Amino acid sequence: MRYRDRTPQEYKLTARASKIDPRTKEHPEIDYVFEAKGKPQDLEHAVVDTRVKPRGKLVIWLMGYNSQLFDRLSSYGLHAIQVHYANRWFSKVCRENPVGETCRGNVRLEAATGEDYSDQVSIPQPDGMKERALQFVKWLAKENPQGQWDYYLTPDGKDLRWEDVIMAGSSHGSTTAARFAKHQKVSRVVMFCGPRDQLQNWQTLPSATPTNRYFGFSHVLDGGWTADHYCRSWELIGLNEFGPIVNVDKAKPPYGNTRRLITDFDVKNNTRRAHSSVVPGGSAGKDAKGQYIHEAVWKYLFTQPVDKTGKPVPLDPGCEKNQRDS
Repeated sequence: MRYRDRTPQEYKLTARASKIDPRTKEHPEIDYVFEAKGKPQDLEHAVVDTRVKPRGKLVIWLMGYNSQLFDRLSSYGLHAIQVHYANRWFSKVCRENPVGETCRGNVRLEAATGEDYSDQVSIPQPDGMKERALQFVKWLAKENPQGQWDYYLTPDGKDLRWEDVIMAGSSHGSTTAARFAKHQKVSRVVMFCGPRDQLQNWQTLPSATPTNRYFGFSHVLDGGWTADHYCRSWELIGLNEFGPIVNVDKAKPPYGNTRRLITDFDVKNNTRRAHSSVVPGGSAGKDAKGQYIHEAVWKYLFTQPVDKTGKPVPLDPGCEKNQRDS
């Protein structure tokens, strides 16, 4: 990939999913709508910086738009998009106690693919993440040819080149990113404060994406960490095969080439802040000069060569993996 831009710059683009693809529809049964209180809810965001040598990788971000994160992704030479898809199901379905061990995993896969994997929801292809991403990239290829977005389309234009896609997200989004990567081979998976789904078994399924391509980062006071939800997912996915859990505040890049990173910087015992502290933003850690302390971590997560790995370590007996009986 090479840019041919007469005025190289960072491009930030937005469009409404419902305008890009007229097949899309609302799903009020799961609180998924295109407008609320007179404001559009289906805005999608994209960024590319043609001043930076491209890596030929497209990040699909599965959480709310984070402009500071996207600025960093573009500075790494990555293309990035945030898509709006039918993902508001979490508080509406799979609410029985105990929840079935495949319920949420199947809903996640249906929301991601738009294919029928669950009897809890009915999400057609145009409203799944996969098709939303494809239609957005096709729109971007027309609207922003300087960004070379067409690189990520298959020759027939009917799909994305998924092996050049980085799935990423935080919390609920990181969980769906990992679930989708089990199903579809991708270039990399970046999981902030997740994956959760502590009562689900999809983490043990064979993975279409090689396991060394999954990367995780959590704060130790995050409720998902203290309850062993994240360490469980990391180990069931198999990340202990690529190195120990490393505290980034006590180590330097490349952190032994591990896939499991944590931080314990002071969040004043605020667990809510801890949950969102691992991505750029108001909760993230800063030094005395007001600079983010995890810049190197974020770059590592998205750009560290996946073939460089740490040495295998045993499973942690202190991480409770049988959450149903705990």
